[in-house]
Amino acid sequence: MQGFTPARSRSARRRAWTAGGAVACAALLLPLVSAGPSATAERASADTLQRDFAAAAAEYRVPQSVLLGVSYLQSRWDAHGGAASVTGGYGPMHLTDARTALAEAPHHAHGTEDARGDDTRPARTVTGAPLPEPRALPPRLRTLEQAAKVSGIGSEQLRDNAAANVRGGAALLAAAQRELGGPASEDPADWYGAVAKFSGADDVATATTYADDVFDVIRTGQSRTTDSGQRVELAADPTLSPERSQVRRLGLRTADAGRTECPLTVACEWIPAPYKEFGEGDYGNHDKADRPASPSVDYIVVHDTEASWDTTLQLVQDPTYVSWQYSLRSSDGHIAQHVPLDDVAWHAGNWFVNAKSVGLEHEGFLVSPDAWYTEAMYRTSARLVKYLAKRFDIPLDRQHVLGHDNVPGTTTATIRGMHTDPGPYWDWAHYFRLLGKPFTPHADPQCAAVTIRPDYSEHQPLYTGCVKAGEACAPHGSGAVRLHTAPSEDAPLVKDMGLRPGGEDSTTGVNDTGARASTGQQYAVAERRGEWTAIWYLGQKAWFHNPRTQPTAVSAREPVLTPREGLAEVPVYGRAYPEASAYPAGVPVQAVSPLPYKLLAGQKYVVGDHVPGEYLYATTFDTSRHQVVRGEEMYYEIQFGHRVAFVKASDVRVLK
Repeated sequence: MQGFTPARSRSARRRAWTAGGAVACAALLLPLVSAGPSATAERASADTLQRDFAAAAAEYRVPQSVLLGVSYLQSRWDAHGGAASVTGGYGPMHLTDARTALAEAPHHAHGTEDARGDDTRPARTVTGAPLPEPRALPPRLRTLEQAAKVSGIGSEQLRDNAAANVRGGAALLAAAQRELGGPASEDPADWYGAVAKFSGADDVATATTYADDVFDVIRTGQSRTTDSGQRVELAADPTLSPERSQVRRLGLRTADAGRTECPLTVACEWIPAPYKEFGEGDYGNHDKADRPASPSVDYIVVHDTEASWDTTLQLVQDPTYVSWQYSLRSSDGHIAQHVPLDDVAWHAGNWFVNAKSVGLEHEGFLVSPDAWYTEAMYRTSARLVKYLAKRFDIPLDRQHVLGHDNVPGTTTATIRGMHTDPGPYWDWAHYFRLLGKPFTPHADPQCAAVTIRPDYSEHQPLYTGCVKAGEACAPHGSGAVRLHTAPSEDAPLVKDMGLRPGGEDSTTGVNDTGARASTGQQYAVAERRGEWTAIWYLGQKAWFHNPRTQPTAVSAREPVLTPREGLAEVPVYGRAYPEASAYPAGVPVQAVSPLPYKLLAGQKYVVGDHVPGEYLYATTFDTSRHQVVRGEEMYYEIQFGHRVAFVKASDVRVLK
C-alpha cells in the first residue's frame, strides 16, 4: 500500500492553526447545573432509597458499601421507572429478566445506508439487524429469576419496586458468597469473589474488571440524586484492598485475547470479522490497510447495535454483512474486538470517515428511551476511547468522537439514508466526564460560540415514533436540544433540505436529526434574545431555549470560520476528497460533490480540524492494488448541523 507520514501530529497542527484563531473571550466560569430527579417520577422522601440499601444490607448480612457499589456500577442507583435496560435489567440492582424485556420492547432499524459509503463499489445496504431467534438465555440475562428463588420475592415486585429490587440484589450477593465458601463478613474486602460472580460474566477477565470497578467505586465514594429524586451516598473507603485471587473460585473460562488491541483496564476478547473473498469481485467484510500511516485515524464513531449481544456477534462474523472494530456488552461492559486497528471496517456509511475512524458498537436500541445503558458499559467504553485517542492522537471532543448520527452523508442522494444512532438518549455529558473531558463553561457568557449542554435528567423534550409513528415516546432525559425558526416554542422547527428536499419542516421524530443539536457539539452564536439563543445551523438561524437559570448551553471559546471576502456563499461537503489532479493513473477520480447546503456570507461555524483531501482506494481483495491519494487541497471540518461537514480552506477565513 502507498502511504504517507504526516509532518506534524494532529495536535500540533491544530495548535498551530487555532493559535490566535479563536474568538477572544474573557474567562468566566458559570455555575454547573446539578443533576436532578426526573420530572415525571413519583417523589418519595429523599432518603428512602438510602434506607432501603441499609435495611437490605442488614437483612442479608452484606456490607452496605458492597451493595451500594454494585448498584452504582449497574444503574448509578437509578430505577428508570421500572423500565428494563438494553439487556433486560430492572431496578437499581439491574436484575435481568431478558425474556420479559424482549417481549415488551420495540426494536426498530435505524437507517438504510450503504455502510461502506464508497462510490467506486456497488452499495451494500444495511437495513438493521434481525431479532435473535428464541433460545435458552445465559445466566447473566436471568438474574431476576435467581433473585426470586433466593429471596422469595415475586418477579413482578423485583421488576417494579425499587426496595424489593435492592433486597433481591442483596440476596443474590449473599448467595454468591455462600457458594464460594466465603464468610458473612462485615469487611468489604472479603466480598470480591461474590461481586465478580454477581456480574454474570463467563470469563475471568470480565468478572475481574467488573469487580475492580465496583471496588474502585467503594474506594473513591460516590453521591448523586437519582432519577426518582433520591439522594444516595457512598462514603469513600480509600484503604480498601480486596484479595483479587478470590475470582479463581468461580471456575470461569479464559477469554481468547488473540490479537486484541485494548487497554489493560478492560476485558477484551478476539472474535474476528472475516476477511474473505466470495463471488466474482466481491469480498467482505472490511478492508486491509496500513493505518495510521496511511490513511491517518482521526475519528472514533459511537454506534448502538439495534440487536442483542449474541446477534451482534453472529452478524459481524458474516462475510456478506458489514463490520466494526469493537462491540461492547451492556450487562458487564465486556468488549469484543473484530477488526485490527490497522484495517478499515465498514460501519459509518461514509468512506472518507470509515477510512479514518474506529467504530464502536454498543449493545442497545435507539427507540427504547428507557432501554438504558449500564454504568459498566459506559466506563469500559470510555477507557477504550481514551486508549484509542492516545494511540492515534485524536482530540477528545465532539468533532472527533462522533455519534453515528453525526457522520455526514457523502452526497445529496445518501443524506436521507444515514443512520441516527446512538440517538438523543445517549448520555454524552456523562460519557465525556468519564473521558476526563467534561463540558464546562470557560468563557464570557456573551462569547461568540456555545457548547450544547442541557441537564440530562431534567431535560425531557418530546420525542415521537418510539413505538408508533407520531405517538409520543415515554418521557426521558435527553442530551439533545430542539431548534426553532424563531425564539418561541410555538415556532416551526428549522428545515433540513437534505432530509426533506420539498421544504417540509423537521419533526419531533426520535430518528429525525433535522432540527437537533446534541450535548458537546459547538456552534457559532448568531443572536441572543432574552432566554433564547440562535446559532448558525445548516445555513440558517436556529433558535433554542437557553435560560440563564437552567441553561441548555454554555459559552465556549473556539475558532470559527466564515466565507472569505467576496464570496456570497461557499459549498459544503460530506467528505474531504483530493482534487482531480492528485489521482495517479489507475485510480478513478472521485467526484468532490457538494451537499445541498450553502455556507452563506456573514454566517459562522465552529471549526473542528484542518485536514488534507484524502482518498483510500481499496476496492480489491488484492491489497497490493490499494493506494492512498492525498491532495494539496486542504479542508476545514465544521459543526454545520447535527452532522459535521467539510469546507475547502481556500473558500473561507478563520476569524481572529
